[in-house]
Amino acid sequence: MEWQNVGSSGLTVSRVGLGTMTWGQDADEETAREQLRLFTEAGGTLVGTAARYSDGRAEAILGDLIGDTVARSELVLAVQGGSARHHGGVRRADGSRKGLLDSLDASLARLGTDHVDLWLAPARLDAVPLDETLGALELAYRTGRARYVGVSNHAGWELALASATAGFPLTAHEAEYSLLNRTVEREATPAAQALGVGLVAWAPLGRGVLTGKYRGQTPSDSRAASDLWAPYVEPYLGGRPHRITEALVTAAKGLDLAPLEVALRWVLHRPTVAAAMTGARTSHQLKDVLSAAQSPLPPQISAVLDEVSAQF
Repeated sequence: MEWQNVGSSGLTVSRVGLGTMTWGQDADEETAREQLRLFTEAGGTLVGTAARYSDGRAEAILGDLIGDTVARSELVLAVQGGSARHHGGVRRADGSRKGLLDSLDASLARLGTDHVDLWLAPARLDAVPLDETLGALELAYRTGRARYVGVSNHAGWELALASATAGFPLTAHEAEYSLLNRTVEREATPAAQALGVGLVAWAPLGRGVLTGKYRGQTPSDSRAASDLWAPYVEPYLGGRPHRITEALVTAAKGLDLAPLEVALRWVLHRPTVAAAMTGARTSHQLKDVLSAAQSPLPPQISAVLDEVSAQF
């Protein structure tokens, strides 16, 4: 497992992170235990979670495993703040001062620790002043409850404004990034480069589609076949995403590699990317991710993938 600093900070993380969004839903505690063991044995350190994952169950499971399966000192805990609330008919994280600090207190209690290593403010709601969000991040940072802080799912202008306004360093920006979703490149990547902010890419495998398992069918045990996860996967199953996936599969065959390895290696070597956060439903899926090489793709293959997936 390769490690890398996040942006211009001294925070070092494993290039591949372990996401816990499925813990407490698709993955029970024993599956979570096995995943954490496999991940840390492979040299992984970065574990991502959030107060709203399974209504706190994901954090509670992780907290039970820390000290039992792995020492707290061996992990870099990246936690997205904000308690869940409904806004405009959509369930989103509350980025107000109260929502953020309440969620941090609850996260620390469930995780059984006095600090998180990276704490991220969620996507902004128009009703929440930026100063409130930054005030909560600063309090957590100054008191040591969060060693580093950043933001999640922000537009480039929001990242730049937050960084210019804050009187403390913003270390990371967590955002969706894969061959099937390159919108982060329009604004956020240039902003991150200029500001020394590292990108933590979530859904680097295109919500599972870039593994190639949905080509021509929907496996009965897959996310796309479940009522809970189908809306999450469906946008990437047809049209242009399908054509990009086919190009990826062709490239993978030419390299004699699994499609997921090609997709992962592509995103890991994009500008500002410090780590790719992967969430597996099963230990077998996680093994496939952990066995993938993390070196750059051949330049000609990377160039072809850049061309077929370019977003204008």
